Amino acid sequence: MKKIFITGTNSGIGRALAEHYLQNGAYVYGIGKKSLSAIEHERFSYLSIDLKALETVAPKLQRFLKDEEHIDTVVLNAGVLGDIKDMADTYIYEIEEIMRVNVWANKIVIDSLNGLSIKMDQIVGISSGAAVNASRGWGGYSLSKSALNMLLRLYSREMPDTHISALAPGVVDTAMVRQITEEVDAKKYPSAKRLKEGPIQKPEDAAKRIVDAFEKAKEYDSGTFLDVRNM
Repeated sequence: MKKIFITGTNSGIGRALAEHYLQNGAYVYGIGKKSLSAIEHERFSYLSIDLKALETVAPKLQRFLKDEEHIDTVVLNAGVLGDIKDMADTYIYEIEEIMRVNVWANKIVIDSLNGLSIKMDQIVGISSGAAVNASRGWGGYSLSKSALNMLLRLYSREMPDTHISALAPGVVDTAMVRQITEEVDAKKYPSAKRLKEGPIQKPEDAAKRIVDAFEKAKEYDSGTFLDVRNM
């Protein structure tokens, strides 16, 4: 039985991935901010963690996974967008809030699993085209995803027995995407207009495509940033 670890399983891509794996016979460890899980299943174990509270992540994970020895795939999915606005109007503390969840919490997760000597076949960080596109308004998010890509590339040099990659999943109908398409000034920030007018995948449809991409990712060098739209 495959064992999968996913952060951010209460909604969006994380929930869709968890449900896809459960439907296909895997055991899933899920992480989410809410006290109660959105998923109930006999092969699903859930841990409530606020990833912004970095000091709580490691001890909670160590208790949660203390009896585990092997995880097939670790999916670092949880993330926050922050406000879409110009860098000149963005305070450092706002960027720091985004970095805590999108970068530093993922470092702690990887370090915690390594600290428990859990064998991991694959680690995939859910990244974004924003990591390389430098579109106006995406400042804090773009910085965080770019940093995540490099974080994973650095770990790939240290963990030769684990295949590591950063993956942009394409545009998926999530609360994050709806925030952009419904609230952002498309005239000031053209990327929001392109996002709104382009194809948007349903989470359940995207999940299968993303899982297939996880397998294809193993054909590339560990540490690579990939986009499902180009694979």
